[in-house]
Amino acid sequence: MTLSGDLVADLARRLFEARRNRTCLRQFSLEHPQMTIEDGYMIQRAWVRLELAEGHTIKGRKIGLTSRAMQQASQITEPDFAPLMDDMFFENNADIPAERFISPRVEVELAFVLDAPLRGPGVTLQDVLRATACVTPALEIIDSRIERFDRVTKAPRKVFDTIADFAANAGVVLGGRRARPDTLDLRWAGAMLYKNAVIEETGLAAGVLDHPATAVAWLANKIAPYDEQLNAGDVVLSGSFTRPIEVAGGDVLRADFGRLGTISVQFT
Repeated sequence: MTLSGDLVADLARRLFEARRNRTCLRQFSLEHPQMTIEDGYMIQRAWVRLELAEGHTIKGRKIGLTSRAMQQASQITEPDFAPLMDDMFFENNADIPAERFISPRVEVELAFVLDAPLRGPGVTLQDVLRATACVTPALEIIDSRIERFDRVTKAPRKVFDTIADFAANAGVVLGGRRARPDTLDLRWAGAMLYKNAVIEETGLAAGVLDHPATAVAWLANKIAPYDEQLNAGDVVLSGSFTRPIEVAGGDVLRADFGRLGTISVQFT
């Protein structure tokens, strides 16, 4: 960690206000080039404390940058993570106000719903499967409270910025059919993502670290040094296996997960 506690608190407050007011900030890494990944997580945790003080609760976690292509693009060698707050969840078939976001995009994922806690170190893929009540299709809505490309230099944001920015997460839609993880080969679970009846993306869950449960195990082990764990009842987004699709008011999104059913939403 290279940033002072006061600076971390200030940057977290700026993100808290940006989410509330739908405004976009310039990249923290431009202001503070010495910033590290650990600084990004410290800012994220300080922001979470502000959300909790407002009465929000944590309903789970998201894992991002799980595909090799995304890790190479971000110049990192492991995923990132962030909390899922209670006000980020939307119902299947809902109308979602586009004005709630700055520049929303949508990704396709599998969500693990836990019925037992997972605490690292040493959590394995099999531990995750045993602790999982069900797996369900999910859409993640991602957003940018920190600019993806700087307004002046056009430089892409760094992974430190993304981590500080709740790993870009902004919304979750769960739907389709819930399944026990031992009733199907999760590596072959796939989806077709349509926008306005045009197929935009397809993918298999094996793109998530070869098995999406591997990502959940990684997360349980990653947060253990902070005296944190995954809890019974948590929803864990295991990571996208499609590229993000930009959306705006009027767009209709449908994700077809085959035997796991469909998710549909409209941005209004």
